[in-house]
Amino acid sequence: MDDFKRATIYFDPAVHQALRLKAAETDRSISAMVNDAVRVALAEDAEDLDAYDRRKSERGISFESLVRDLRKRGRI
Repeated sequence: MDDFKRATIYFDPAVHQALRLKAAETDRSISAMVNDAVRVALAEDAEDLDAYDRRKSERGISFESLVRDLRKRGRI
C-alpha cells in the first residue's frame, strides 16, 4: 500500500452504510470498491473523449434545423 495516496471523502450516511454492507458481503474494503468505481468512471470518460475525437470533424446540425427537418418529414 506504499504507492497509494490518502484522501478524505465524505459520503451521505445511507451511501456509507450501503458501502459498509457491500464491503462486508464481498470481503473487500470500501477503499477498493471506491477505487474500482472511480476507475470505471474514468474509463467511461476516456471512451467519451475518444468518441468525440472520432466525430469532431463531422458536420454539425443546429437544433432549429433538426426540428424544421423533422416537421417537414412529418415526424413531429
